[in-house]
Amino acid sequence: MSKPGALDLASGLGGKIEKDDVLSAVEKYEKYHVHYGGEEEERKANYTDMVNKYYDLVTSFYEFGWGQSFHFAPRWKGESLRESIKRHEHFLALQLGLKPDQKVLDVGCGIGGPLREISRFSSTSITGLNNNEYQITRGKELNRIAGVDKTCEFVKADFMKMPFPDNTFDAVYAIEATCHAPDAYGCYKEIYRVLKPGQYFAAYEWCMTDSFDPNNSEHKKIKAEIEIGDGLPDIRSTGQCLEALKQAGFEVVWEKDLAVSSPLPWYLPLDKSHFSLSTFRLTAVGRFITKNMVMALEFVGLAPRGSQRVQNFLAQAAEGLVEGGKKEIFTPMYFFLARKPLSGSQ
Repeated sequence: MSKPGALDLASGLGGKIEKDDVLSAVEKYEKYHVHYGGEEEERKANYTDMVNKYYDLVTSFYEFGWGQSFHFAPRWKGESLRESIKRHEHFLALQLGLKPDQKVLDVGCGIGGPLREISRFSSTSITGLNNNEYQITRGKELNRIAGVDKTCEFVKADFMKMPFPDNTFDAVYAIEATCHAPDAYGCYKEIYRVLKPGQYFAAYEWCMTDSFDPNNSEHKKIKAEIEIGDGLPDIRSTGQCLEALKQAGFEVVWEKDLAVSSPLPWYLPLDKSHFSLSTFRLTAVGRFITKNMVMALEFVGLAPRGSQRVQNFLAQAAEGLVEGGKKEIFTPMYFFLARKPLSGSQ
């Protein structure tokens, strides 16, 4: 399937938000964040509204620049970004030991890029859980085009309150998604509940590393840029995620920050000093062109008012991500594989 073009970007901007309401939605979203005087507790209390507004506003930008899988990946020299993303998804499936006909849950599935890839790779049935109506509508259409609409489905729900019975799934995974949860323990405990005893949960988490200094003003600025640009109430440390997993009842099989051993930096596609034709839309030149294109589309009325503001905070996030990666204070790929004990209590 070809990448969406400029008119697709314009028509999708704002998601399910009425086009005349996009600007006010942008303003309300921005006010949740530190740069605009927002507080962490307010973001956590209103995480559903904040994250929904975020994905309504940015999904078209993500798909335009990144494709259908909205995540990073460790990358080998000579490997394209697209190849590394597929391998990152296959790695997850292999770690979970997925087998044909198993029932799998993707927590925070976006528009379903990983869901479709993992389903085809492992011959499993995957349910994508997502609380954003626009992404689900888009995902269903892409499932139909890919021919997986009979084996893969979407459920609109909050991953803090899943509408599934206990012990429903043979495996659960999350790819750079549970970072949106206001409380890691509450989210992991809900995943524990719906997973069958003896089965596995694997995830890639966005985390601050041990090198992050909460008293360092530059570190705090980088963290705040990532939070506003990526719809996050807070960014937890790797240690906090690990502790929350154990408190939820999981046995941790293994865990590692996969960014540490990546031959090429995970943030390379966003680094202004890097140029690539295959990821042109993500480069400094590509982003400059996109910025001016969005400005023109908004000026002539094809894109709603407020679209430039969305592009601006995404650019701000890119800067924060690159700096966080270079200083090794942030990782988007803290990986863990955890098991629900056979005798686990609910």
